[in-house]
Amino acid sequence: MAMKCAPNAKAVVFDAYGTLFDVNSAVMRHAGAIGPQASAFAALWRQKQLEYSWVLSLARRFADFWTLTQQSLDYAFASFPHVDRGLRPALLAAYRRLDPYPEVPQVLGRLRQAGLVTAILSNGDPAMLADAIASAGIGQVLTQVFSVSAVATFKTDPRAYAQVLAPLKVNTSEMAFISSNRWDVAGATAYGFPSIWVNRAGAPDEYADLSPILVIRSLAELN
Repeated sequence: MAMKCAPNAKAVVFDAYGTLFDVNSAVMRHAGAIGPQASAFAALWRQKQLEYSWVLSLARRFADFWTLTQQSLDYAFASFPHVDRGLRPALLAAYRRLDPYPEVPQVLGRLRQAGLVTAILSNGDPAMLADAIASAGIGQVLTQVFSVSAVATFKTDPRAYAQVLAPLKVNTSEMAFISSNRWDVAGATAYGFPSIWVNRAGAPDEYADLSPILVIRSLAELN
């Protein structure tokens, strides 16, 4: 059974962080201890995590995403000196077990039942992804998990996207790539993937010359 929004798709490949897993959930579990700026703290942690990945890629260097996650958390602590640094181990542990968005298990199960390959392509390193998938209980509805660690560069480097094609036995037109990150959608589209943007926050569009084939507010809207 084909997806109406991507009728040629044989494989549906998801970004992980922000798309399947709520990146803010680690901080929100400890929001009371962090204080009224918990949301701003979470946003800065995420911003720096991504920024570090882009800087390293442009410099043709690489460090695993767990290292960047720790470094960006330390920057957030430095920027919010009132937040207790004693929370660091708890926040890092929570990041290994991020909450999936509520619709994720059902959507992945429905796609698998429809005969589609379901996979993850993530900046996360394999151990991070394994922990998140196990915690969310979605391993049985995923065909394969790809990490940029295999090619030692981060998205949006074309090599990050290229690695999925041969193992999944598809070409670019037989893909549907799904991400909540507009920059990731732009990178996948530039590589040649038909891409879907999960715009959960109702953010304004950008990268007008690298548009998705569909914009949705929740994965539950996939059909």
